[in-house]
Amino acid sequence: MTTAHPPPVDAGAPDAEVGAPVAEGAVPEAPVADEPAPHGPVPDAPAIDRTPTDRPDARVRRFLRLSLRPVLLYLASRVGMLLVATATASNTHQPVVKVLTPWDSFWYLTIAQSGYVHHIPPGQGNAAQSDLGFFPLVPMLTRATHLVTGFDWAVSGLVTTSVLGLAAAVAVWWMLHDLFGRTGADRGTALVFFSPGALVLSLVYTEAATILFVAATLLALRRSRWVVAGLCAAVATTADPVGSAVIVPCVVGAVLAVRRRGEWKAIAAPLLAPFGIGVFFLYLWAHAGSPFEYFRAQRAGWQGGTYFGGIPGSFGHLFGHWFADPDYAVKAVSALVAVALLVIFFRARPPGTWIGYVMAVLAFGAISPVIGVTPRLVLRGFPLLGVVGAKLPPLWFEAVLGLSALCMATLGAMAMGGPLWTP
Repeated sequence: MTTAHPPPVDAGAPDAEVGAPVAEGAVPEAPVADEPAPHGPVPDAPAIDRTPTDRPDARVRRFLRLSLRPVLLYLASRVGMLLVATATASNTHQPVVKVLTPWDSFWYLTIAQSGYVHHIPPGQGNAAQSDLGFFPLVPMLTRATHLVTGFDWAVSGLVTTSVLGLAAAVAVWWMLHDLFGRTGADRGTALVFFSPGALVLSLVYTEAATILFVAATLLALRRSRWVVAGLCAAVATTADPVGSAVIVPCVVGAVLAVRRRGEWKAIAAPLLAPFGIGVFFLYLWAHAGSPFEYFRAQRAGWQGGTYFGGIPGSFGHLFGHWFADPDYAVKAVSALVAVALLVIFFRARPPGTWIGYVMAVLAFGAISPVIGVTPRLVLRGFPLLGVVGAKLPPLWFEAVLGLSALCMATLGAMAMGGPLWTP
């Protein structure tokens, strides 16, 4: 979700580590305005690790030892969802693999198996839906898994997203560790992967890939690895349209680096970031006749209506029909939860790059004619959840985590068991 230098050791900074490598050519400096040092003692600040880590083998051992923490958190969350899927499969008399590949999974598996169609079907709504409305990274990786393992397409897709999710948990943990230390990283990672929207990490969906490469980008930006950040961002933009929000923190990070340190090599990140989505649109131009075919497919099959109508529409349906339509009710509640999370997020004063990414993700929901704010969108804005998890008081954190896990399981059963809720 990458090695480079963390901020310099500071007795009061929760992310201080001894022996961490320093980026080539970088000059250690005090925290800047968008990455504030804490004021006064930090109650849950981690102890500084005095173990020498200058040898490569020591660094590898330390990385593997600490990465076990997010691995266990991720596996616990997926075991919970597997239990939900097994119960749902038994209740609906379907194979477990089938209940784990509903909704958008069909389109990603179709692309992996047969590639993209050349034309959007005529009409509007369901009749006009086509795979041109989906991004290519997960299908490409699924196809690679199928060719290497020989598994059938559904199992290949599930294996692919499971491995991506595991790597995403590790990347998120290290990203949060840089700012909040081990305890904060544990808690923040737990809230991300037990969030209501995290149910889709057990399906053939794009969130695992998006989170992995965006977290790697944000971590590289924080450590001034500009080329690495740009390349990770470029991959993230091929996973999901919301993944293109990662371009914003690349711009923010480069502007801050140039203004504060005259570090012009930072512009490599925003220059490289759009490369992935640009190549995909060029492919659509050659394959389907227009670089904008993705947008046309989405408007024809899914997102008809007025732009910026998703959030008002969800509240309109909620007030008009209350909880008779779970889709709109979940969107309205998610919007309210997102506002509450933003209050805690901004009070924690996270890095400007994180703020830029979260706000860009939420802007996608605001612009959409239909989607609005959903649990999936909040999951894709995972620094929001990670910071809140790291900063909540312990009792509040435990209550929020438990409620969040319950919502994940409930929405998972609704999504996998039939058309009760659309993830």
